[in-house]
Amino acid sequence: MQPANAFLSTGGFDETRLLAPSQAIALYLATVPAPEPRVERVGLDAADGRVLAADILADADYPRAARSAMDGFALAGGGRAGRFRLAGEVRMGAPFAGMVAPDSAVQIPTGGVLPPGTDAVVPLEEARVEGDAVHLPAVVAGDCVTPQGSDMRAGAVALRAGRRIGAPELGVLATLGITAVPVYARPRIAVLSSGDEIVAPDRTPASEQIRDSNRYAIAASLRAMGAEPIHGPTVSDEPGALEAALRAALATCDGAMLSGGSSVGERDLTPGAVAALGPPGVVVHGLRIKPGKPTVLGASGSKPVIGLPGNPVSALIVLEAIVAPIVARLAGAAAPAAPVEATLRSSLRGRSGWTNYVPVALEDEGGHAVAQPLALHSSLVSLPARAAGYAIVGEDDAPLEAGTRVTVRRFLSGGLR
Repeated sequence: MQPANAFLSTGGFDETRLLAPSQAIALYLATVPAPEPRVERVGLDAADGRVLAADILADADYPRAARSAMDGFALAGGGRAGRFRLAGEVRMGAPFAGMVAPDSAVQIPTGGVLPPGTDAVVPLEEARVEGDAVHLPAVVAGDCVTPQGSDMRAGAVALRAGRRIGAPELGVLATLGITAVPVYARPRIAVLSSGDEIVAPDRTPASEQIRDSNRYAIAASLRAMGAEPIHGPTVSDEPGALEAALRAALATCDGAMLSGGSSVGERDLTPGAVAALGPPGVVVHGLRIKPGKPTVLGASGSKPVIGLPGNPVSALIVLEAIVAPIVARLAGAAAPAAPVEATLRSSLRGRSGWTNYVPVALEDEGGHAVAQPLALHSSLVSLPARAAGYAIVGEDDAPLEAGTRVTVRRFLSGGLR
């Protein structure tokens, strides 16, 4: 694909040749080779915000045995109501001794492992205790029970490589006993400022100078994207200075972000400096956006070299709206995802008078997002990691029928699902 340079030698841009953001990003990703990722292993606490570098498989069924979903009484679910002998109590973390006879029941807490001879649970509020016996209604096998393997099956992929690790993923990793987590190394991205008018924040600027605020805002945004910003120098407007600074930065970093020097004035040297670094050079110069039209998207080999506008608002908007997918690819991740407008595949019926947060999975059908509500079982560790996010059924909302449009809010901590 050919570079999209809409800058005219006479100065200014040919606006008929400017690319839309999606076109510019697609052109960059198709032109610049993907870097070879580096993999390292980190502890669970250090894995937060990192990108998973390998598929994670379940080492066993989870839960490993059938468990009670309620506080109540475990018994054989044969459909018989009546009086049952109390044969003991299940204690958390300890096995139950012996077999429960068909005419007996055992008290059990939420999450307790069902004792041998039982396969159903009657909730506490539906039971009536009399001395050493309990009166229970009829139940069938599986009532109020979380089956073995209902969360994760042994050998199944629990988490796929390429997703950013957040709270849901950390819960799964800890449950599986994975304490050395394979992640992609954070890309090191140099942050440079350009312009003779720029001074450090601890200096008092003259009337013709400004303090360098952009580099710190850019660095913070890069950290949020999973990169490690490395502060480079403030580069003067002298010929050759910018090229030399970029070469030095790329010798130790995986890419470079330059604030300023990408506009249309005769001393704006970014495009020429990027081109001098070697192919592919400048891929895009000028975007059909406001603010941020003079943005430069370039690279030296697989290392991105991005020329951001000098205006603080423009620099941050371009970085987060345009450059984020480029940084995400360096980090081995998909681009950050915004809230999604989707169509419900099946109805959502929350508890009347309550606000209900319903986990949903997302599927693409012909370019349209479809949300599939997931059965809410609070004890399932993998449920948040299987969900794209959640839809909301408000206190006064009628049941949301299949075909209704809903907004899916993604988990604040976690990756693209």
